Amino acid sequence: MKIEDAKMTRRSFLKQIYKLGLSALFISSLGFGYARYIEPKQLKITRHHLQSAKIPTTFDGTRIVLFSDTHIGFNYTADQFSKLINLINEEAPDVILFTGDLLDAPNKYKAIGKVTQLLKDLRAPLGKFSIYGNHDHGGYGSELIKMIMEEADFELLVNANKKLYNKMNDYIYISGLDDGMLGKPDPVKALQKVERDVYSIFLAHQPDLVKSICDLPADLQLSGHSHGGQIQLPFFGPIFTPYGATTYYEGFYQVGSTQLYVNRGIGTTRVPFRFLSPPELTIFTLKSLQGRSE
Repeated sequence: MKIEDAKMTRRSFLKQIYKLGLSALFISSLGFGYARYIEPKQLKITRHHLQSAKIPTTFDGTRIVLFSDTHIGFNYTADQFSKLINLINEEAPDVILFTGDLLDAPNKYKAIGKVTQLLKDLRAPLGKFSIYGNHDHGGYGSELIKMIMEEADFELLVNANKKLYNKMNDYIYISGLDDGMLGKPDPVKALQKVERDVYSIFLAHQPDLVKSICDLPADLQLSGHSHGGQIQLPFFGPIFTPYGATTYYEGFYQVGSTQLYVNRGIGTTRVPFRFLSPPELTIFTLKSLQGRSE
């Protein structure tokens, strides 16, 4: 090989390396921009049917909206929350459920009145229910969140349950557990006196708490907390999930006799990124199987 040819080969090789480096940098920049500015705003509405012979026929078609982990104040504004409120109302839900972490840092957030009014604007004829998340208790937020929910006509369930009646005077159960990290969760108390032959929806912020309700009358557990990991890699899944969501992080699972659904949440926390884990609003429609085999 001539010296000139060797130099050209080396030059071509270095040129290709340079191009690859620029390409990698360009792709990385695009990935950063997408994860930082695009996907966190790409709300995905997921729709599911909940079927059970325990659901009264008069509840057939009842619509339940679940949202979670707004983390208002960290990369998610009250104006963005206002758009979410409008979207939920457009879905005309019968019941609205919130599974915790309203504000990212309750003791630092200033626009409390606006958030309270937006929550109050939510319409659900059969009721609005919420539970504490770890951020709700954190930052001395327990009493603040309680006040917000009371003024916004949400029933804050803390180790408690309630019969949810419809116009035909039939009912199902809604139960709520205190936060598993900074609260005092008592699943036995939360499900006390719940009838096993009546459909029972159980709210728990951390999905892994489903292990604590084995043999208790909870047909469905709804949770958040995981954010779906916020950042997932193809063929690998989330690179990190928080304590309390290390086993179950998104979607449906069957855990013993309890069906579990984990919502990916609306906002972000710790880092303002989402990748392959878009924010989620979940809409469930109840379907009675009474008189039919499931």
